[in-house]
Amino acid sequence: MTCSGGPDRLTSWREREASLYRVFPYGGLALGTVLALVAPAPRALATAPTLAIAVTAGCWVAWFITLHPGWQSRRGLMAVYYAGLLAFAAVLVAANPWYGFFAWVGYTHAFPVLRTRWRIAGVITTATLVATSQGGGLSVVTSHLPLWLVLVLFNLVVAGSLSWFAMVAEQEDARRKRLMAELGEANRQLTETVRENAGLHAQLLTQAREAGVLDERQRMAREIHDTLAQGLTGIITQLEAAEQTRDRSADWRRHVDNALALARESLTEARRSVRAVRPEPLETARLPDALVELSGRWSARNGVRAEVATTGTPRPLHPEVEVTLLRAAQEALANVARHAAASRVGLTLSYMADVVTLDVRDDGTGFDVTGQPAPREPGGGYGLTAMRQRVTRVGGELAVESEPGGGTAISASVPALPGGAG
Repeated sequence: MTCSGGPDRLTSWREREASLYRVFPYGGLALGTVLALVAPAPRALATAPTLAIAVTAGCWVAWFITLHPGWQSRRGLMAVYYAGLLAFAAVLVAANPWYGFFAWVGYTHAFPVLRTRWRIAGVITTATLVATSQGGGLSVVTSHLPLWLVLVLFNLVVAGSLSWFAMVAEQEDARRKRLMAELGEANRQLTETVRENAGLHAQLLTQAREAGVLDERQRMAREIHDTLAQGLTGIITQLEAAEQTRDRSADWRRHVDNALALARESLTEARRSVRAVRPEPLETARLPDALVELSGRWSARNGVRAEVATTGTPRPLHPEVEVTLLRAAQEALANVARHAAASRVGLTLSYMADVVTLDVRDDGTGFDVTGQPAPREPGGGYGLTAMRQRVTRVGGELAVESEPGGGTAISASVPALPGGAG
């Protein structure tokens, strides 16, 4: 009974996910229609023909998805459906940009109905339609081409990153199914030969699998936060700044270049995270040099002076320890940029006999450590939690000191495990 619970829950979740995919198009059409009626967009098509197109698009989805759910296994027919879906989305976005909510369905339907080689084309087309909608319709393409290109790039980065993780998850799911089948066969053979130990063996196997899944989920959550979440936050900040400085071409170009650089860095780090590879700065430099490079890039993007000091004798540390300290520095600097309004930041890396300590101090607004929680990030505030989990995972400690108007100091102390440690 214990072993069958996991697959049953996974099957149930897949069924609920498929039901949501069938409902999404109607929700996008309804929301786009309501907004088009309540807040008409400039240069939009007349209401009557727009509603006629929307109704036809709904009928298209209903015929292929709702009325004939069994057709989803026929890839050729689904390719025709998806092409029609994007065609209707393009016409509706051209008629009224509010229908970008319907065009967004192209992301969710690309994976269930298309083969792998066609998904990329579907995601790119959907990103283009969504960017056109976000910019205000077809007029942005002709009158504000650079802004439209930035929106397309941003949507491609976000959609491409999420699609990459979705494809990796899909491959991992298939591999897990094969492994589960092999493990099931092994369990049956073991039951035949050692029947009295079958129950205990099944329990231990389930616990080990759940622990491995939980550990991998926690690792991926930390890596996504340290790569995609921070990178996308920086990209949005730079694009917002570019929008405010569109009349000053030099400043506008600088912000757009910063956004592009952040996108490339985030995509590279995301790929390395999926493969569980060390961060690129630690592949080519020692930890003190990596911190100097990190603070230099951060200072250039945020206009805040950051100084790095090293005390003691630098020496190679265990890879996990160095990754922990580098990620802690990244998160601390990200928090300073988001919350502190500081004019100066200091990072001190101290090598001692048995401990290595990273101190990050800023002269920003600070907060009341005892009276209220630390500033939270948009969407739930995973930053300090992830940092503490990383430090604790290698046997270290994290301390936070701050007061309103007195800045903030974060100290991460970890064991000085040598590089040759296993």
